[in-house]
Amino acid sequence: MKKTITLFFLFWISFAFAQIKGTITDDKGIALPAVSVFIENTYNGTSSNDQGNYEINVKSTGSYTVVFQFLGFKTVKKTVNVNQFPHVLNVKMQEENIALSEVVINKKENPADKVIRKAIAARKDNSDKMARFKADFYSRGIFKLKNTPKKILGQEIGNMDGMLDSTGSGIIYLSETISKIMYEKPFNFKERIIASKVSGNDNGYSYNSARGSFFDFYNNVVSIGAKMISPIADNAFNYYKFVHEGTFQDENNQMINKIKLIPKRDAEPVFEGFIYIVEDSWAIYAVDVDIKGYRAKQEFMNNMNLKQNFSYNNQNHIWSKNSQTLELTAGIFGIIFTGKFIHVFTNYEFPDEFSKKTFSKEILSFEENANKKDTAFWNSYRPILLTQEESQDYKKKDSIQIIRKSEKYLDSIDAKHNRFKFWDVVTGYRYKNSKKDWAFNYDGLLSISSLSYNTVQGWNLNSGFSFTKYNEEKGKYTQVKASGNYGFAEDRLRVTGRFMHRFNTQNYATLAIEGGSTISQFNSNQPISKLINSVSTLFFKNNFIKIYNKEFAQIGYAQNIQNALKLSINLAYEQRKNLVNNTDYAIVKSKDQFTSNNPLLPYDFITPTFDTHHLMKLNIGGQINFGQKFISRPDRKIILRNSKYPTLFLNLEKAFAASEKNYEYEHLSGNITYSKVMGNKGTFATLIKGGQFFNAANISFIDYKHFNGNQTHIGTTANYLNQFNLLPYYSSSTNRKYFEFHAEHNFEGYIMNKIPLLNKLRSNLIVGFHNLATVDNKPYQEFTVGLDRLGFGKFKILRVDYIRSYQNGYQGDGIVFGLQFLNFFE
Repeated sequence: MKKTITLFFLFWISFAFAQIKGTITDDKGIALPAVSVFIENTYNGTSSNDQGNYEINVKSTGSYTVVFQFLGFKTVKKTVNVNQFPHVLNVKMQEENIALSEVVINKKENPADKVIRKAIAARKDNSDKMARFKADFYSRGIFKLKNTPKKILGQEIGNMDGMLDSTGSGIIYLSETISKIMYEKPFNFKERIIASKVSGNDNGYSYNSARGSFFDFYNNVVSIGAKMISPIADNAFNYYKFVHEGTFQDENNQMINKIKLIPKRDAEPVFEGFIYIVEDSWAIYAVDVDIKGYRAKQEFMNNMNLKQNFSYNNQNHIWSKNSQTLELTAGIFGIIFTGKFIHVFTNYEFPDEFSKKTFSKEILSFEENANKKDTAFWNSYRPILLTQEESQDYKKKDSIQIIRKSEKYLDSIDAKHNRFKFWDVVTGYRYKNSKKDWAFNYDGLLSISSLSYNTVQGWNLNSGFSFTKYNEEKGKYTQVKASGNYGFAEDRLRVTGRFMHRFNTQNYATLAIEGGSTISQFNSNQPISKLINSVSTLFFKNNFIKIYNKEFAQIGYAQNIQNALKLSINLAYEQRKNLVNNTDYAIVKSKDQFTSNNPLLPYDFITPTFDTHHLMKLNIGGQINFGQKFISRPDRKIILRNSKYPTLFLNLEKAFAASEKNYEYEHLSGNITYSKVMGNKGTFATLIKGGQFFNAANISFIDYKHFNGNQTHIGTTANYLNQFNLLPYYSSSTNRKYFEFHAEHNFEGYIMNKIPLLNKLRSNLIVGFHNLATVDNKPYQEFTVGLDRLGFGKFKILRVDYIRSYQNGYQGDGIVFGLQFLNFFE
């Protein structure tokens, strides 16, 4: 029996490692990386690694013609008779002799333009040949840091748990995936990950997938951060100048045109480099382009190089992509960041059609134990050999991981970080038990967001304690938190407590119980941030925030019922009390007077906004994502919104068991969000909201529908779809029916990139329209125009908008400054 098992094992090993392998160099002996290697007229291929080494698996001994293809070098064909494995085949490649184009006197005869026009005309036909396929996919991603300082903005970096050497350099991420994919244009996609490997984490799952590798130059735009214009797009001549560098013959004696891409305008989302076009079929033979970070709206990225290689099959006459490489460099604060992704596509099949059940809402899933494949499996199925550096990283981090998981190591690390220091009383403290996956946290007294100012509380300070327990493998998370807020002017401490438990990360079932005493804005959406109100109040005597006291207890539950449906329910008891100003302190003195805390009567300091009362509130909400798709990871489910369809939100709120019957009501509301990418012309987005109150004639002003106005001239959101930019906060509040419409179009450089001088800003033009209709008021409208991504160097963090408002005629105009980074201080 033992002999049988041994013979079987040896047979399996010989089969699994049936390889043709070797080293690829130029005629000077220098190793050539990323050489495309494949068996002629098949889709069995690989690429050489950074040291020029390659391996290609074959099923049996016999005669094979191996093709070596590398841009700038003559394609090499080697026919070998393989009698035993491994079969060593080393190859030297010679630089391609490109026949240079003759000098063109008449611009109308530019041969490059002629080639590109024919490629554009044949684009759909060539694209359709790859419109439906199955394939095996391999991906490897690696990120490195170089020259990392010991500290960044005062925060200790160290060696990142051994990932960095003494110079602050090293690999911070290395991962691989092997998967099977099915694709049908334009939107059908399915991927099953067979194996996943993350260096230093034997329980981890890589985020590498084929879904993020589809950079299709047959489309008009190629999505890489921005919508980059393909050099064979319908409107390519509006963005590029083309130069015919010459021609050469490939291994099938087909003529290949090498075309240089020259941007007409530097700020446009365009490529630089070369595209190689096959004569007669006008298919893409290869792509070798650079993407500047500012062109892709990725300011911290310096450059990304993208290479694609295609191989020709004489049997089906299809040029299919066999390999793709992305290399990027980025930097900030003196740190150099590099990344490289290698993608290999093999074993293509081109079915005439897929069955109706082939594609579903699930676009990516993992095979069971995909992250448990052993070294023998990876050595057998990995199409590209690891470099020496990558092999050492796996060995080093796997060894470190064993140490990191040990009880002794976890205790030592916790002991180091859990050490209590005297100033932790002020700055905050965290105690962690890594072995049992729990942590205790004290917020301190001087965190960035703890201190604020308003005219009711004066200076007020937040702090709190929390306990968290987590299980990453099962997706469970529990938090118990107590928070306190002390207002110095009113000499009052308010305390709240909260319990939250997430049951899993598959349907994200979550239970939350909360209660205590707190202050709340009349508009529960909190349209005025504490920081902005503090500055507005202290320096300009504009105390816009209006608050009341709330004693409450509530319980809520939410869960994804189906892939497209999320339901939530919340039951609350609230007791509300009116509050008044207790201070008139301001840093900048002026004759201006503070307004009262009554949003209805801003200059009446006596009349309360409402009488003290209590009630119960039940909220039932639903979110429907039409056409939603998802990724099934073993550790979580990731929901992906389908950009073709809107998202619908519905909510029913019922107030009952109130201290007075008149405070009880029903409120039905809903909203629809939708965004649409308009090719390279930007993104259109809209938010439509509406609602109706029932039996609400005499309800508390707290329960009115309040609209998100803005009187501070400061915006802190990524877009302005959920706010009015000049509307006073409570001027249009209603207890009847209402309708809101918001729309913005971000041209994403489509216009600004074409305007001389202004294109130096590399900013985005945004136009918008906002409309509010209520029963008691004339329709209110705003028209906006602004510039986003303003700033200096790599920091494009500012936005400026000009707004004109109308209500029964012209109301006024103003400027809003977008300072989204202020959210960091909240």
